[in-house]
Amino acid sequence: MNHFNIIKRSTLIEFYTKYPDAKKPIELWYSEIRESDFSNFNELKAVYKHASIVATNNRVVFNIKGNNYRLVVKINFYTKQIFIIWFGTHKDYDKIDVETISYKK
Repeated sequence: MNHFNIIKRSTLIEFYTKYPDAKKPIELWYSEIRESDFSNFNELKAVYKHASIVATNNRVVFNIKGNNYRLVVKINFYTKQIFIIWFGTHKDYDKIDVETISYKK
């Protein structure tokens, strides 16, 4: 079983430092997704039913803490890598273009 490598965990820590109420849900997501062995979007969607697939650029939007926060990642199923792209409130998510937003420090 090949587990996912999440790049970069420190980015998640930065997010929940800014949004402390998201710490437990982010850590739970991290633990679950890291141990998963999805080979495609259909398998991922079967487990994360409320995730939104942006297949044109291999991105997925996860709802965190109910629907309070959104986490945008890029997934490479072949290399088993997940790249953290963006995290923020649902309100802030409505202001971005999920297909073009890029990671910024």
